[in-house]
Amino acid sequence: MKITVFDVEEHEKRKFVEKLNVHDIKTFSKNITDVETSEYADSEAISVFVHSNINRDIIQKMPLLKFIATRSTGFEHIDLEACKKRNIIVSNVPFYGENTVAEHTFALILCLSRNIHKTYVRTINNNFSLENLQGFDLKGKTLGVIGAGKIGMHVIRMAKGFGMNVLGFDVTKNSFMAEILDFEYADIDYILKNSDIITLHAPLNKATYHLINKNNINIIKKGAVIINTSRGGLIETAALLEALDNGIISGAGLDVFEGEEYVLEEGCKLREDYSDDVKKLVSQNCSLLHRENVVITPHNAFNSIEAVERIFDTTIDNITAFIEGKPINTVL
Repeated sequence: MKITVFDVEEHEKRKFVEKLNVHDIKTFSKNITDVETSEYADSEAISVFVHSNINRDIIQKMPLLKFIATRSTGFEHIDLEACKKRNIIVSNVPFYGENTVAEHTFALILCLSRNIHKTYVRTINNNFSLENLQGFDLKGKTLGVIGAGKIGMHVIRMAKGFGMNVLGFDVTKNSFMAEILDFEYADIDYILKNSDIITLHAPLNKATYHLINKNNINIIKKGAVIINTSRGGLIETAALLEALDNGIISGAGLDVFEGEEYVLEEGCKLREDYSDDVKKLVSQNCSLLHRENVVITPHNAFNSIEAVERIFDTTIDNITAFIEGKPINTVL
């Protein structure tokens, strides 16, 4: 089978080739839109990460394509309708790093609560002043977890270790876990109004797009901190900037943000071929990058040694199972 793998580092390329060496396999460090069509047009199966946008046009360029293995839990970067029309099977990695992402969530929380990012910049410049570095305790604070699924539950466990009170929201309530972990379920508005720190762990879909927006960001408890390690589209960037400017929120920790694919690839550059909406979004993101009360990491929450290994192993299993005619972890 002709298999093409995108968005992989050099050491990952060797592993894919080793595991799938009986097949005709190509690997690219770039995402699919940055690779010449002729290099992958004859692919029967492809594997991508979230930065490769597999839209209708891309799919049409691969007339032999039968299978897509995304190395992520989310699959909003893949046009499932277009795949369905072509009978293309799509598999994901449903579980790989619930604790990994939860740990990164608390890394962002602690950066903001104890000004670790500011401290680091000062000390490497031989400045040991404590001025404007006073933080706040997590103990006794209320954490609002929007998306109390597998990752959210890990976050709640960690929060309890810090002595925090927890409010949770999820479309599916788990009363047993709420009792065991001692947290309360609440609706989103209540969480926004009553949480000192709000962290997002929901999938991105039509119902959750701009979950935090100009219509509800003003009800957030004044001075709260917001964390997003899920998907950038959950927060309307313009609303976030407005809330930061007006002191509605005191800080933001973002591993993901709207339009991150443009910034992560190009930096703060406004290419002429960008639409006006994209240019506006890139400008807004660049404004976020230069704020002392905003900590941004480059979609890195998943990136631990152990989690990446689990992603690789599951992806190989997904590809092998498809080849054997018994696809697993399918989302379509």
